[in-house]
Amino acid sequence: MVRTSARLLGLLSLLQSQLDWQGRELAQRLGVTTRTVRRDVDRLRDLGYPIDSTSGTAGGYRLGVGGALPPLLLGDEEAVAVAVGLRAAAAGWVSGVEEPSLRALGKIEQLLPSRLRHRVAGLGSALLLLPGQCPTVDAGLLAALTAACRAHEGVRLRYGGEPCRVEPYRLVRGGRDWYLLAFDLDRDEWRAFRVDRIDGGVQPGARFSPRPEPGGDAAAFVSDAIAPSSRLYRATILFHAPLETVTVARTASPAAGRLEPRDATSCLHHTGAETLEALAVQAALTGIDFEVLDPPELREHVRALGERLVRAAGPPSVSAGPGGAADASMRG
Repeated sequence: MVRTSARLLGLLSLLQSQLDWQGRELAQRLGVTTRTVRRDVDRLRDLGYPIDSTSGTAGGYRLGVGGALPPLLLGDEEAVAVAVGLRAAAAGWVSGVEEPSLRALGKIEQLLPSRLRHRVAGLGSALLLLPGQCPTVDAGLLAALTAACRAHEGVRLRYGGEPCRVEPYRLVRGGRDWYLLAFDLDRDEWRAFRVDRIDGGVQPGARFSPRPEPGGDAAAFVSDAIAPSSRLYRATILFHAPLETVTVARTASPAAGRLEPRDATSCLHHTGAETLEALAVQAALTGIDFEVLDPPELREHVRALGERLVRAAGPPSVSAGPGGAADASMRG
């Protein structure tokens, strides 16, 4: 009986991990026959789990939508990830879900085994999430756009005061902002919409057949779409560090520019800003050695910034010691 119960929990976990399963795939993962899988599916149905199935040699199973949320079976890393995500949501990064996130976090932390509870508590004490530090988006709008992306259902929205008919594909988090990758039917082109700038909600449209994503890389398209190509000043910076190091150190969002590897020990940053001073500060804040490749006038602003910082720091302190200035003043 214990083995059967454990197998049922394993089957339920697999059904929750992806949308569709073939019977033989489930049998291989569980180490049983397809006949045993059918019997276990029937047992789960008797327990109230809505499991849809298709007949035939390639028959499969799908966990359906029931009247209540079934118990979720989470692995250790999944449980920690959910807890950390709820802490971020409670900080107000998505409007309208702060209080529910706190309630859900309390329930999850009560059910966590001690080894995971300590990990989550450690993360909670180390993370400081301040509300209001980035644009917030409406939770209902995010949910509606997510559902439309998954169902391949067009939506009508207002963006910048203009009505748009779009085919939504993906939601992308870029730095502090959420973006919707969608095909604009009115303009006949791909666009990246900043979600917090969508006016009000969205209205459902007709279902559509998915198009190939632009360039085959949704993330690269959005990154290029939100790059500051329209900024007054453009610059190319050479960082003397690997691409991975600069990516972690850079405090600006992807909208501040694009990184590309140069070799194993350096990378290029193509960026832009409204002032040369802003470009100089942006590069300096990474804390990584760099060179200005272009434009030449930016080099003068970097040099002036360095001189200003040196003056602000004041003269270097003189350490006291035998024969030193401080020692001589005492003798005098």
